[in-house]
Amino acid sequence: MSEYLALPLAALPFPNIDPVIVQLGPLAIHWYGLGYVVGILFAWWYGKRLVTNARLWPNGVLPMKPEALDDFLVWAAAGVVLGGRIGYILFYDLARYISNPLDIFAVWQGGMSFHGGLLGVTIAMFLFARKHGILVWSLIDVVAAGVPVGLGLVRVANFINSELWGRVTDVPWAIEFPTGGPFLRHPSQLYEALLEGLVLFLVLRFLTHSRLKLKTPRFVAGAFVCGYGLSRIFVEFFREPDQQIGYLLGGWLTMGMVLSVPMVLIGVWAMRSAKPVTQAAKPA
Repeated sequence: MSEYLALPLAALPFPNIDPVIVQLGPLAIHWYGLGYVVGILFAWWYGKRLVTNARLWPNGVLPMKPEALDDFLVWAAAGVVLGGRIGYILFYDLARYISNPLDIFAVWQGGMSFHGGLLGVTIAMFLFARKHGILVWSLIDVVAAGVPVGLGLVRVANFINSELWGRVTDVPWAIEFPTGGPFLRHPSQLYEALLEGLVLFLVLRFLTHSRLKLKTPRFVAGAFVCGYGLSRIFVEFFREPDQQIGYLLGGWLTMGMVLSVPMVLIGVWAMRSAKPVTQAAKPA
């Protein structure tokens, strides 16, 4: 589609919401950071509800004590932030950070990779589960079930920040972003918020509560990983690729697609190889 596509007569106005919620002297609270905080806290709260519902687990035996998730909260936050930042640096803009290494610490400027954050929190879950004697796949299932809410909130924050916008389009709901040039674009951040956030959360809740898939370790985790990968690949067809990378292999493939394909394959493997258990150890 041409970048100079004629503007349609009808389009949605961009809501001028200040990315900064409140400024307290030198301290600024951004919607972006709040999205991460609320998302992590929701996953913690929701996870505690899951691990205290005996109906969801094999033989009614809970997989861990609820207090274990209190301890894991710090591990999860560290894994998300460190993994997300390192992943963005390595996957999306390595040359910039080699030239300006101090920018690595300027997290308030944005620059987080979901795939890096996922890897970081996965490492944190393996280490935490091993240290506390928890079945690692049950911990991953519990955490994965609540993650989509945070994903949706962060994507809405991306929209407020006028970043990661979509490709040029003439659909009636197109938006002219302040940072996107004089063109109308897909609000791809909201597409992601809907698919990766609301839809994926509802799918996982159906699996945990109606299909009782927490009794089949790694099935819920596999559904999350596969569901996110498919959602991301779909939205990448509407999302403008990062300027410093652009399109790959003939002008249609993006880095987001490349990083999401392995997620789909791993998710399918996890669901297909998951086996229901008839016995469960006492919670650590």
